[in-house]
Amino acid sequence: MKHCSRPSADLPAGEEVAPRAARALWWGSASVVLAVLGTAVLVAGAGHHWRLPVALALVGVQVAALRWQVRAPVAVLAVNAVTGLAVWSLLPAVTLTGALLAAQVSLCVVSAVRPRRVSVAALAAMGLPALLARAAGGLPALAVYLLTVVLAWTLGQWRRAQQARARAETRRAVAEERARIAREVHDVVAHTLSVVVIQAGAADDVFAQRPDQARQALRDIETGARSALGELRLLLRAFGPEATEDSDDSDGAGDPRGPGPSLARLEELVATVRATGLTVQVQREGATGELPATVDLAAYRIVQEALTNTLRHAVGADTVRLRVTVDGQQVHVTVVDNGRTAPRRAGAARPGRGLVGMRERARLVGGSLRAGPLPDGGFEVAAQLPVEGAG
Repeated sequence: MKHCSRPSADLPAGEEVAPRAARALWWGSASVVLAVLGTAVLVAGAGHHWRLPVALALVGVQVAALRWQVRAPVAVLAVNAVTGLAVWSLLPAVTLTGALLAAQVSLCVVSAVRPRRVSVAALAAMGLPALLARAAGGLPALAVYLLTVVLAWTLGQWRRAQQARARAETRRAVAEERARIAREVHDVVAHTLSVVVIQAGAADDVFAQRPDQARQALRDIETGARSALGELRLLLRAFGPEATEDSDDSDGAGDPRGPGPSLARLEELVATVRATGLTVQVQREGATGELPATVDLAAYRIVQEALTNTLRHAVGADTVRLRVTVDGQQVHVTVVDNGRTAPRRAGAARPGRGLVGMRERARLVGGSLRAGPLPDGGFEVAAQLPVEGAG
């Protein structure tokens, strides 16, 4: 029953579960059912001739059904309950509680990933066989059966509440990151429009005497206006993704460098990290000076947060390898340290807010980000940010 607390059963209905987490739940719960129930059937079925292989086959059905317990937990619960009752009817010595072990695991998953009304109905259905337990083993058997059923449902509810808190914290982190992005976009747009106003005035002053200079000012105005449109699209994407689905992104060209953080100031950022005693190896390929401001800022913030995570969470890290590559189509950012993840202290805040912010940065410019420990030790953050279409 305790396997319901694994990460793969912690999402509400309709949400996808990571394949790795689903496999972990499958192996964990299937191993418990096969080991406990399989052993009980072998012991209780000795000398029962045809009943033993039939009961073992039913145990195999239960183990196989657990493969789909996240996708269709209610159906798996029904299958495991029916086959469990069949095992008990064939070999009453197994006890009803033991025969319905797989159903209790499924009940825990239903309680964790389905709405409350569904899990309460499943709990009530699982309570019906209590009458059989009472008839077969008296009050002790009845008490044991009801206790295990209620415990399975309660563990699922605990996991559901835990995941709800995690999702709420993730939403809060995303909202904070979007608010910070909005402030930065405001600064860049305000700077760009101020430059446009100045250039428009200059073009008007020299329009008759120096038409070539006026035309250059108009070209600069066009570039700045396109940049401002790109920044505003990023803001719309942050607070209403559907608002940009039908927009024409073909005119989001480059822009003059705005104020604030950018990859041009990467060495300043690295210097502050090196001052802590951490060795930072930097490799840069390609020109970053012509990147759209939104992509430039996103790449800088991802590097900044990745370095901060190394300082705060990597135990024993003394070297960080930072690589920024611009290939004309994408900006590739990779930050790898040689430490190990610090264990979480009891009562400490849940980790991952920095990763949430980095993923949100990458998503808002149309890119992607992956982060996680490496097989040989260390932690890697890798982002791909498209240069075109960021606006």
